[in-house]
Amino acid sequence: MSLFERVRLALRRRSPGPGATPIHVDDPAFDSWEVVRDFGDVRTARAWHQALEEAGIAAVLTADWPLDRYGHGDVALRVRGEDWSEAEFHLSNMD
Repeated sequence: MSLFERVRLALRRRSPGPGATPIHVDDPAFDSWEVVRDFGDVRTARAWHQALEEAGIAAVLTADWPLDRYGHGDVALRVRGEDWSEAEFHLSNMD
């Protein structure tokens, strides 16, 4: 295996960075998840999402409507109901 192939495989195995975090638009699968924070732009929302993921708290980003071409809109950071207090505690210490 060449060095190039090893690097390519290593990059493929990495999890996506915060810029690749999907925004679930009008997805009823996450309606039961609790909203921890609301954001006006996707860049900020992804940064806070990454903070929760690094803390080991499962989180998703949702929006009721598609964002504009600049990534602005109403983006909600959601966690499972049982994780809400832990997520809130973690994020409130970051403010």
